[in-house]
Amino acid sequence: MRVLLQSGALVLAGLVFGIVPACAVARPVQVCVHDQRGVPIAGARVKLPGVSAAALSDAGGCATVNVEAQDSVEVSREGFSTAVRTLGDESRVVVVMQVAQAMQEIEVTAARAPLALDATASSVRTMTGEQLREAPGYTLDDRLRQVAGFQLFRRTSSWVANPTTEGTTLRGLGSTAASRTLVLSDQVPLNDAYGGWIHWSEIPALAIQNVELMRGGASDLYGSSAIGGVIDVVPVIPKSFDYGLNVAAASEDTSTIDGLITSGWRGWSGLAASSLFRTGGYILTAPQFRGPVDIPSNVHSQTGRVELRRSVGNDADVFVRGNLLNEDRSNGTPLQTNATRIWRYVAGGDWSTANAGSFLFRFYGTEQNFRQSFSSINATRTSEKLTSIHFDPSQQVGGAVQWARGYGKWTVVAGGDVLDSRGTDLEELSQVSLSSRQRGGGVYGEVLWQPATWSFAFSSRFDHFGSFDAHQTGGIPQPLPSISQNVFNPRFGVVKKITGTLELTGSAFRAFRGPTMNELYRQGQVGQQTTLANASLQAERATGFEVGALAGLERLGFVRGSYFWTEVNRPVAAVTLISTPTSTLLKRENLGQLRSQGLSLEWQVQPTRFMSVIGGYQLAIATVTKFQADPTLVGNWIPQVPRHLATLQVRLENPRWGVLNVDLRTSGQQFDDSANQFLLAGYAQVDLFVQHVFGRRWTVYSGMQNLLNQPLQAGKTPILTLGAPITVLGGVRFSR
Repeated sequence: MRVLLQSGALVLAGLVFGIVPACAVARPVQVCVHDQRGVPIAGARVKLPGVSAAALSDAGGCATVNVEAQDSVEVSREGFSTAVRTLGDESRVVVVMQVAQAMQEIEVTAARAPLALDATASSVRTMTGEQLREAPGYTLDDRLRQVAGFQLFRRTSSWVANPTTEGTTLRGLGSTAASRTLVLSDQVPLNDAYGGWIHWSEIPALAIQNVELMRGGASDLYGSSAIGGVIDVVPVIPKSFDYGLNVAAASEDTSTIDGLITSGWRGWSGLAASSLFRTGGYILTAPQFRGPVDIPSNVHSQTGRVELRRSVGNDADVFVRGNLLNEDRSNGTPLQTNATRIWRYVAGGDWSTANAGSFLFRFYGTEQNFRQSFSSINATRTSEKLTSIHFDPSQQVGGAVQWARGYGKWTVVAGGDVLDSRGTDLEELSQVSLSSRQRGGGVYGEVLWQPATWSFAFSSRFDHFGSFDAHQTGGIPQPLPSISQNVFNPRFGVVKKITGTLELTGSAFRAFRGPTMNELYRQGQVGQQTTLANASLQAERATGFEVGALAGLERLGFVRGSYFWTEVNRPVAAVTLISTPTSTLLKRENLGQLRSQGLSLEWQVQPTRFMSVIGGYQLAIATVTKFQADPTLVGNWIPQVPRHLATLQVRLENPRWGVLNVDLRTSGQQFDDSANQFLLAGYAQVDLFVQHVFGRRWTVYSGMQNLLNQPLQAGKTPILTLGAPITVLGGVRFSR
C-alpha cells in the first residue's frame, strides 16, 4: 500500500506540473436554491461549467462556489429540471427550480445525435457520474451491473476475470468471449482489436463523465458488434481548472488511487488523469475442488490519459488524446498468467454552426501487446504442466466522419467510418504463428421527423466486412479462407405521445457482428476448458423488434416497460466436443439460430425529497431454435443467459449526515455450456455504500459487496468457480 501511495503521489505530482492553470482571481458567491413555492431545496448540486466537482446545497438551500470573472452556474437535483443562471458581480443569487417532466431529462448521445428521451424509440439508461461514484465495486463493469440485463460472459468481475471472458451482453443475447454489444467512447470503439472483449479499466475512473446504455440492435448506425446495443462511455472534456483525487483500500489486499487535473486558458485546455489499481484477489475454484495448485486470481493495472484541446472561435474544437493501459494478471494457478499493454491515440474535431449544422471527425488507432499462458492440471489439482504460451500483438487504425443538421421538425444525420485491424497469434512452445488482417467500413444515414405528438426515425447503414491475408508459419498447414461480406442494416422507430406523461414506442431493426480474429484463428482456454478456433466462421445476422411504453409519474419519476424479440442467425458459440470430469474440449461454430424474447421494466422514482429508488427487471427467454449439425441442441438455453434478472437501488440522502445506498441484485439460474449440462444456481446479492462530505472538498466513503457473503456460482469449466466473497472498501475523495 505504501508503494502504491508513493507511486500515486509521483503520478499526481507529474499531472500538477504538466498543466498550469490560468491565473484568475476567484471570488465566493452564495447560491441559494428554492422551488416554485420558495421552499429551500437541500442537496442540490451547484456546479460551474467545466468543473466536474459540485457543491451541495445545505438545509437552507444554499451553497458557496468560487467564481472566476463573470461565469454561469448550473443547478441540478433529482425531481427538478436543471437550471442555469448567469452570474454577474453579485455575491448572492437565488435560483428557482421547476419540477421536472421526468421523461424529458435524459439525452441520447449513443444515437449518434443528441435527442431527448421522448424523441427516440430506443431503450436507454444513463449512469450519471454521481451514480458511478456511489456504486459499490472496483471496476466499471461492477458498477454497470446496476442495470438489469447487463452482464459479462461469466459472473466474475473484471478485477479477477480472464480478459478473454470480459465480453458483455444486453437483451439476453448471450456472448462468446467477444461481445455482442459495442462499447465505445467519444465515437471510438473500445472492443479489443484482436478478440472483441472489453478492457473495463482502460479509461481512468475520474476521466469518465457518465455511461449511456442503449439496448436493442444498433448496426444501422454503428455497424458490427451492435446486435445487443451500444454502451457509450462519455469522457470528461477539459474546459477550465479542476482537479480530483481518490484513494481507497479494501479487503483481499486491494487498493486504488485515481487522479485528475484539467486546465483552460485563452482557448487552450488540457487534461491528465491516472488510475492505479491492485488486488491480491481470491481463489475462484470452489473450496471442495481446490488443490495445492490453486492460487488467487488477481490484477495489477495502471492506466493514464492526457489530452490537449484547442477552441477555434466559438463554434469549433480540435483535440489530441492519448491513453495507456498496462496490466498483469494471475489466472488462478502459478503457470496461468496474462499481461496486456494498449496504447490508444485519438485526434478529432467538432464544429457546429446554425446554418451548416454540426460536423465531427475522428482519427484513432491502437498498438497492443497481449501475452497469455495455459496449463493442464491433474485430477487431484496437485500439479500443473505448461501447455502453451501465446503472444498476440495487434494494431488498429480507424476513422469516422459525421454531419447532422436540423430543419424545423426534421433532423438529418449522415456519416461513415472505417476500421483496419492486423493481428498475430504466436504460440511459443510449438513455434506456430498465424497472422491475419480484418477491415470493416460503412456509410449510414438517419432521418428524424417530429410532427406534433409523433416522432418517426428511419436509419440505415451499408457495411463491407472482410478478413483476409491469413497465413500460418510452422505446424501442420490448415485451410485459411478469406471472408468478404456486404450487409445492409435498416432500422425504423416510432414514438407516439398519448398524453403529457404517457408515450408509446416501437422499433424494428437488422444487425450483424463479424467474427473476430480470436474466434477465427486462436485456440483459447479458461480453467480446464479448451476452445478450438474455426477459420470458416461467418458473420452473425440479427433481426428484431421492440414495443414499449414510457409513463411519467407526475412529480415522482417515470416507469418504462418494453417487450423485445431478437433472432440471431449463424450465432458463434462454443459447442462441446469432448467432456470429462476434469476437462472440456469445445469448438467455435455458427450455431444455426438463436432467439431471445422477453420483457424489460425499469423505474426511477423519488417518493420523498431524501429518497430515490431506481430499479429494473428483465425476463429473457433465450433458446437455440435451429442447429442442423446437432438437432439435440434445439430448445436448449443459450449459455450464460438467465431467465430472470433484477436490480434495485435505494438512495437516502441527508445534507447533514450524508448518503446511504442499498443495492440489491438477483439472477435466476443459467447454464455454462451449449449442451445445458452445467447448471449455475441463481443468486441474490446485497451491496451497501455510505459517504459523508466534510466541507466542500473532502468526501469519506465506504462500501460493501456481497454483504451476506452468499456463494455465487460463476462458472463450470467443468470445475466450479465462484464469484467474489464479501468485500469491504473504504476511501477518501478530494475535489475542487
